[in-house]
Amino acid sequence: MRKSVIALMFVVLGAPFIAQAAEEARPFITSEDLDLSKYIPAPPENDSAQTKAELDELIQIQKNSTAAQKKMAIDDSNGENVWRFSDVMGPEFVEAKLPKTAEFFSRLVATEDVVNELPKKVFHRPRPYMLNDNIHPLTKATTSGSWPSGHSTLGYLMATELSKMVPEKRDALFARADVYASNRLISGFHYRSDTVMGRTTGALIALKSEQQPDFQPEFDAAKAE
Repeated sequence: MRKSVIALMFVVLGAPFIAQAAEEARPFITSEDLDLSKYIPAPPENDSAQTKAELDELIQIQKNSTAAQKKMAIDDSNGENVWRFSDVMGPEFVEAKLPKTAEFFSRLVATEDVVNELPKKVFHRPRPYMLNDNIHPLTKATTSGSWPSGHSTLGYLMATELSKMVPEKRDALFARADVYASNRLISGFHYRSDTVMGRTTGALIALKSEQQPDFQPEFDAAKAE
């Protein structure tokens, strides 16, 4: 799981640098435009029956996952970018050939990062491996909040915009987003409810981003490419 540049600068340098970092990353919106903590419920309590059931589920998922599934989960964890959808989009869907697409989706990645940072801090749900030692993170562990899943949010956000560019691949793109989210369970970083909430937060970010004046021109350029 990545450590947000925004979060790191907040801790090390203080609030005035957040705006500067966000500007450099060029997100379409920030948490000032969309405060997700006002639109989503709080996560289940740590000692709730739901959380306990979800922890038990994760133990079984990790136990039953194949080496190939774990490798894909690691690759998805390390690949927070639209090129993870190349298995749906085809072999020509590569960054070197699609600079406008790369720029557009890099802005979406930055958008998810800065918008999701706030609810993660507000709710600060512990990661599954922080509550149960039988769950093992497949990549470098983080102590940032688990609710909602940033990877899942991003996956559904990218699938939303890709499906509008290539509507004939809509179902396959959202199926891939489901896998992208589910891989966070295999990797031990999220409860299932985190990833389900990612569908909602991805949709909210998409809707708000699409209202920004600079969104449509960049979307159109990427679609044309």
